[in-house]
Amino acid sequence: MTETPRSPVQHNGIRHVDTRTASQTGMRRQNLAVVLGTVAAHAELSRADVAGHTGLTRAAVSSLVDELIAAELVREGPMTSSGRAGRPGRTLALNDSGPAGFGLEIGVGHLGACVVDLRGEVRVWRRVERANAHRDPANVLAALADLAAAARSEAELLGLRPQSPMLSVPGLPGPGMLTHAPNLGWHDVPIATLWPGPDTPTLENEANLGALAELWAAHAPTNFLHVSAEAGIGAALIIDGRLYRGSRGYAGELGHMPVHPNGPRCTCGSRGCLELYANQEAVLHAAGLPEPTATDPVTALTDHIRAEHPGALDAIERAGDALGIALAGAIGLFDPAAVILGGAYAELGPWLLPRIRSQLETRLTVRPFDPETVTASPLGRRGPILGAALHTIQRILRNPASLG
Repeated sequence: MTETPRSPVQHNGIRHVDTRTASQTGMRRQNLAVVLGTVAAHAELSRADVAGHTGLTRAAVSSLVDELIAAELVREGPMTSSGRAGRPGRTLALNDSGPAGFGLEIGVGHLGACVVDLRGEVRVWRRVERANAHRDPANVLAALADLAAAARSEAELLGLRPQSPMLSVPGLPGPGMLTHAPNLGWHDVPIATLWPGPDTPTLENEANLGALAELWAAHAPTNFLHVSAEAGIGAALIIDGRLYRGSRGYAGELGHMPVHPNGPRCTCGSRGCLELYANQEAVLHAAGLPEPTATDPVTALTDHIRAEHPGALDAIERAGDALGIALAGAIGLFDPAAVILGGAYAELGPWLLPRIRSQLETRLTVRPFDPETVTASPLGRRGPILGAALHTIQRILRNPASLG
């Protein structure tokens, strides 16, 4: 006689769930993630290979693989011989269609949308240069929703199913709200209420997402400090492969670390903050360059540096010195394995890095320090939006059952 699963029952008004059923469900979800992670980590595995890597039985692996194929997370390839006795098996790989990560971005000077497949490959990329600072948030979100809709349509033509998006923002997010974004001039903006399209995005800070992109896409070490810049300067600390947020979520405010305590007054109220010397506006002003309207500011600056414009060279050296001073304190406190320059700093790395490293060699004298561990990101300015799109992929890989 086959035992039927037990259903929840009531005792004294309290609902009791059969813990054996819950345990079996949890174990199956865990095994789904193990199998999917094994397929993601290796090329051209058969079901028998997956069983060998995971220690699960072939029957269990076969059932789990069928479930992952039905969810369009895994696809089967051609037959292959493993060299062992028995019939050949089909190779398994992450599906290059089906569920996909969807990242959106609001920058001070641009909007962006990005779709990546389960392998982390960028399949759709859209960026529009647009001045967003001090604009009506509803107007900016309407433009971003249009860009998101166009990116989603393009992805669907490729056979992809973008999941709910994550939105990279240059400020401090809260639940459904952008609490504080001084470089946009926005405060307490209810993104969830104002969003005009379907699938209201989840918000995350751009510096945090840039750091996570380094971890997931650029294979950074599991302990590093990520520093990036656009209109402001943000930092994010990865410890043992996890993002460190601080006790209240405010970790990473490197831009308002004083580097010259008697320097000019900052918009934050303090004096001599790093942003006064090393953010985009400060460097352009020091270089004697107006904020360009048609040309990307970073491109304009690099063009002047390559032309050996004296003002541009002096400005970038001043920024590098200020960054070196700020980073010396951060490195001394946290002892990261590496420091990675992202955002605009990644493109300005050839000129910033010598000054930063020189400052660090001078100031970090208590313990050994290798200045070569300070590098420019290979992701350039794409980090935050890539991190937003890859965040969904990581969630799926960790918990395939979350797709429902």
